[in-house]
Amino acid sequence: MSNTEQENSPDSDIIFSAEDTHWMAYALQLAAQGEAIGEVPVGAVIVQNGKMIGEGFNQPISSHDPTAHAEVIALRQAAMQVQNYRLIGSTIYVTLEPCTMCVGALVHARIARLVFGTSETKAGAVVSKSRLLDNDYFNHKVDYVSGLMAQQCQHQLSHFFATRREQKRREKQELDSAPENE
Repeated sequence: MSNTEQENSPDSDIIFSAEDTHWMAYALQLAAQGEAIGEVPVGAVIVQNGKMIGEGFNQPISSHDPTAHAEVIALRQAAMQVQNYRLIGSTIYVTLEPCTMCVGALVHARIARLVFGTSETKAGAVVSKSRLLDNDYFNHKVDYVSGLMAQQCQHQLSHFFATRREQKRREKQELDSAPENE
């Protein structure tokens, strides 16, 4: 089995490198920055030849830009850094499985490897809802592996949504218990 096949196999026991762990931990820190401004906590880091060339966290709400996902922000920054839209030989570390838009951007950027922390059961486009990177019609193949720091990535997201649900519940209770203005 080749390295690519092993990484793409959901049943294999992946051993991540210390470098992989380092960059995913950094992606989690970036996700926390997004959470601090009310965004869904997703972080992304792009590394080429051991050096970070791009980073991002979700910003669609604060930037009023539906494409401002962590991956897209990181891709834009990396492309500017290397002065090329093709990021050949790069690895992107993302805390959450990419959506369809982001998978397309990874293919167009010629990302070599995708490492993501946890699955996105509602809209994940790598292993959850669709398996876009397994199709042979793309002109570039992105290798992928998942599960790096999965518990930490999942906890960050779960905590964010639980907190948001609790906040909305409290707001509703306050509205329901407020005296009516007549």
